[in-house]
Amino acid sequence: MSLTDDLWSDIESIYAEILKHPFVRGLTDGTLPRAAFRHFVEQDSLYLRDYARALALCGARAPESAALRAFVEDAVGALAAEQEMLAGFGAELGDEPLGQLVLPTTRAYTTHLLAAAYGGSYAEAVGAVLPCYWIYARVGEELLAQSSTDPLYARWIAAYGDEAFQSVVRRVLALTDALGEELSPAERARVRERFVTSSQYEWMFWDAAWRGERWPV
Repeated sequence: MSLTDDLWSDIESIYAEILKHPFVRGLTDGTLPRAAFRHFVEQDSLYLRDYARALALCGARAPESAALRAFVEDAVGALAAEQEMLAGFGAELGDEPLGQLVLPTTRAYTTHLLAAAYGGSYAEAVGAVLPCYWIYARVGEELLAQSSTDPLYARWIAAYGDEAFQSVVRRVLALTDALGEELSPAERARVRERFVTSSQYEWMFWDAAWRGERWPV
């Protein structure tokens, strides 16, 4: 199997749990509390800053110019998405400024990404950042057919289900498969481990917003 086939087979059960999560279901049926969505937007805007750093590191370590260009462009895109999220969704979530406190799940996830980007191989770094691309694309594609009864949530769904985002993800998947052709079995296993961990954090990120996670002390 291709590397991406292997990776997706590792997380099929995680992805199924993501689709069943009440946060994701609440986006489409319009029942998601605004407080949970606000929590998500706040933490996602903070997450994207470190995600952009991890993408930039992938670009810096990329052996080919096409991958360098792709990851650097996506790092810039992640920072732009942070600003758009704050300006767009933030304006509709109340007059109070969105918080700047990085909460436990966000901190754990970004620490994992940066540890892979700084301390792992280039392939491990790609494995760690890939779920944020791929799972959002799959969720966006899945939910786009249903959209939402809530216009705010319909906009969020459209952003990730839209063809422009899907084409970016296809490009990264192609880069990942090309990379997989040169990996030893041991390194391929490490890439799969990084990928699975990031996918678990994706579920946890939505769950943290649903629960209104806070630092316990």
